[in-house]
Amino acid sequence: MIETHLPLIITRVREQARITRSFDLRVQNAAAERRVEFTPGQVAMLRVAGEDPAYFAFASAPEDPDLEVLVKQKAGASSVIYDLQPGDTIELVGIAGQGFALDEQQHRDLVFVAMGTGVAPLRSALRHCLKRKAEFGRLVVLYGARTPDDFCYRDETEAWEEAGVELRQVISRPDGHDWSGPTGYVQSLLDNVLPDLKSPVALICGSQEMIEQTRERLGKMGFKPEEILTNY
Repeated sequence: MIETHLPLIITRVREQARITRSFDLRVQNAAAERRVEFTPGQVAMLRVAGEDPAYFAFASAPEDPDLEVLVKQKAGASSVIYDLQPGDTIELVGIAGQGFALDEQQHRDLVFVAMGTGVAPLRSALRHCLKRKAEFGRLVVLYGARTPDDFCYRDETEAWEEAGVELRQVISRPDGHDWSGPTGYVQSLLDNVLPDLKSPVALICGSQEMIEQTRERLGKMGFKPEEILTNY
């Protein structure tokens, strides 16, 4: 882990999904013009007073002017941060994880496989790739959630598609929801997408169970271990 100890000020808070908000953060001492350097997919270790530090993957690209994280209302630091407002401060105490080595995947088709708030590190990687789209092949996002209300960044998906991203979404609990799309788990979308891709690399983020199931499924579909990337 890279230790930093930087105060960050909250510049914007947005409702993203059920009990999930995004927070835009900026280094508090703007006069220093200091940027936080990280690799897409890496994780911020954030601390608020009275709580142990907690881990939140960067949802922003390294080139974005502000840092961004997704916070789901849970116990500990997550619960405290969830209720913070613009102007409040948080301390960045470290950056963890390996992130995604995207420079090594140039000219490959990239398949982003995310579940729930696991979309945060994949959004970081996707935004990075969209800024240099000519360097990569097809960009495919497979995004699963429990219900339609659990999808984050719903206001961005149209812009992703306009930029050429192939987006497919699936929910696992359709009962009681107005949903005409596919149902099941995000891994089930792989069968319909991968046969059309020439040299795919998969980027996966979600629960440990989801990651292992997806890794196993991709292995059976011919993926080599080095073609299956996780951020941590």
